Amino acid sequence: MNDTRPNPIRAVLQKPWLWAYLAAGLTFAATSLIAGSGAGSLFYAALTFASFSAIVGIGQMLVITLGPGNIDLSIPATMTLAATLALKFMDTQTALILPGLLVAIGVGIGCGVVNFLLILLLRIPPIIATLSASFLYQSLAIWSNRGLRIKPPEPLADFATGGALGIPNVAVVGIALAICAWLLLERAIAGRWISAIGQNLRAARLSGVPVNAVRFGIYVNSAICAALTGFLLASFSGGANLNMGTEYMLMSIAVVVIGGSSIGGGNSNVPGIWGAALFMFLIVSMLNSYGLGAGIRLILTGLVIVGVVTLASRKGYDA
Repeated sequence: MNDTRPNPIRAVLQKPWLWAYLAAGLTFAATSLIAGSGAGSLFYAALTFASFSAIVGIGQMLVITLGPGNIDLSIPATMTLAATLALKFMDTQTALILPGLLVAIGVGIGCGVVNFLLILLLRIPPIIATLSASFLYQSLAIWSNRGLRIKPPEPLADFATGGALGIPNVAVVGIALAICAWLLLERAIAGRWISAIGQNLRAARLSGVPVNAVRFGIYVNSAICAALTGFLLASFSGGANLNMGTEYMLMSIAVVVIGGSSIGGGNSNVPGIWGAALFMFLIVSMLNSYGLGAGIRLILTGLVIVGVVTLASRKGYDA
């Protein structure tokens, strides 16, 4: 008699996010051997810097899940604008930390609304709309910043750089947001709506899915994630600067693709975001250990992303 019970080991091996964690583990081992540094300190650093990539990646993942053509290219500028305005508002005053966080989130909501209005009212592709909007956000950041680097309040800086039980505080924030995203996609009807839109927009609309409302929420959510990342990154690094979000244009897309989400939309893999974020930090650390320049690192990073996208297109990355 044949055993028809599902094999849990085979089920895990079929998860696309597994390979991101395996790659991160192998890269972690190689980096530890090359650098000769303690595994504990490397793991702590990996969790810290991966947190920023994971948070923006969660927002980008939900946008990409909406289907082909949906991508948010305003993330770097939104990060910069939110961090700049929030830190300028707080002006190193501890009593203004919570209002400063609300300012950052408010900036994210505003950017998300503008992004979606450009898409909805002008009927231009999301890539063009968010890229165009990013020039506006970056210009506002330049105008408000005027070349100054305002420090965060000391308790906020301590929180962003600190941790407990070997886990950075920013990683706790990133993990909490990942859990919320997983619950949204796997346990809420809104998650089914998001996947349905990505799989077949016309069918989703005909079945009664509030397409525009869902898309609006997702673009606002992506901007909020970017704004929160900018707020935390500026607090961690000692201040906001006009180039702080630049690397997250590529990174926010890379962690989504490498993490196992479908580049064509309709299928997300929240656990893979963290695996990919850890892998991206660790591979850069490993290349740094070899003494390679920034240009070579970017080329190799791009090759990794191209390879993963090619593999995904052939195997169809099922959840």
